[in-house]
Amino acid sequence: MDRISHYFFSTIGSKKVVGLAGLALAGFVLSHMAGNMLILVSPKDYNTYAHALITNPLIYLAEAGLIAFFLAHIILGIVLTVKNRMAKGTTYAVSAKGDKSASYASRTMVYQGIVIGVFLVYHLVTFKFGPYYEVTYDGVLMRDLHRLVIEVFQKPAYVVWYVFCVGVLGYHLSHGVYSSFQTLGFYHARYTPYIKCISVIYGILIGAGFMVQPLYVYLFD
Repeated sequence: MDRISHYFFSTIGSKKVVGLAGLALAGFVLSHMAGNMLILVSPKDYNTYAHALITNPLIYLAEAGLIAFFLAHIILGIVLTVKNRMAKGTTYAVSAKGDKSASYASRTMVYQGIVIGVFLVYHLVTFKFGPYYEVTYDGVLMRDLHRLVIEVFQKPAYVVWYVFCVGVLGYHLSHGVYSSFQTLGFYHARYTPYIKCISVIYGILIGAGFMVQPLYVYLFD
């Protein structure tokens, strides 16, 4: 047990945990973004999908896992930042050897994380714990999340805030996914450029994908 604990809190162990947790969260973000796209289909499809999620018996286990991944990612990320600053006077970076192109993203990872963390709390307060409306489809009573989304994204200030934050999220992922794979040992002169390219594309996809919902609602609904 001491060995596991020592490895977990060592620099190498912490980086691997941060990387694994980051990849797990990146996967969740993709599925969440895909679900949001149902706003383009119909209120019934949007609400039915949300209802299926929140009534799934495994939802509490899934939420517990997400919280664990998030806490591990952010807490160990902060620990690594402090260690790195004490040792080198630089911000936390898990980047390729000699890869200067990622230096700015690496140096600002903590600040990106702060923005994302604040956004996450505000997002949960607004939607998960926000006003509860109800609607019935095919005899099933469920939460009318679609109505709440429409109300929230009619506010220009919130739309601007949301778009900014998901843009930061996309930027964070564009470097974070690439960095996580490297930390886990996926570093090869032949494959690294492809991993980096996929990471950037993924970040753009996530950022742009999350922007669709607020912009669509504000401009067309």
